[in-house]
Amino acid sequence: MRAAVGAGPPPGAPDASGAPPAGDPVSPEEAAAARADLRGIETAPPASGDDYERDAFGSDWVDTDDNGCPTRHDILARDLEDTEVAPDCTVVSGVLEDPYTGERITFSAEDPMEVQIDHVVPLALAWRTGAQDWDRDRRVEFANDPDNLLASDGSANQAKGDSGPGEWRPYAGFRCAYAVAYVGVVDEYGLTLPPADRAALADMLDTC
Repeated sequence: MRAAVGAGPPPGAPDASGAPPAGDPVSPEEAAAARADLRGIETAPPASGDDYERDAFGSDWVDTDDNGCPTRHDILARDLEDTEVAPDCTVVSGVLEDPYTGERITFSAEDPMEVQIDHVVPLALAWRTGAQDWDRDRRVEFANDPDNLLASDGSANQAKGDSGPGEWRPYAGFRCAYAVAYVGVVDEYGLTLPPADRAALADMLDTC
């Protein structure tokens, strides 16, 4: 349940639409669709990425859905439980059932880096697998797409870095959902998959 600071949600409260909260179970139909999508994604080695710059995907979080709130707070409001939201859209506090570690984290705006917003398909990896050919608007859309974003433990997010599933996996209880989300983003944006990432995703989908 989300509750705003004060009486009722303020105008411009963060949008809770988009992908379901982290950790929601994956249906057999969703898993089957992900396996079918995976078969249709091109396999290719990634480019070097020597020319990658984070600013190519826009600077910081923006309000791409025009609800008056930056993407970071939209995702915090979506993925955290028992939240308090200030009138300026800032998520003041909440509780995260962390999808990457399985741990329960109490979030406070006083320590905002304890819970970070992760790109399921990392921006640097997306750049090396097709995004270098996009225009800036497409990259900004990708960087702020709720389907490619999860609130996660800050330390786990830092450990993941720009690794794909061939190098990094979440804890066992979230691997099916992670693979479904990852395949969905790659398929939606027409990215390619390095061979090791394809094999890892297939393995994780087998756990569904």
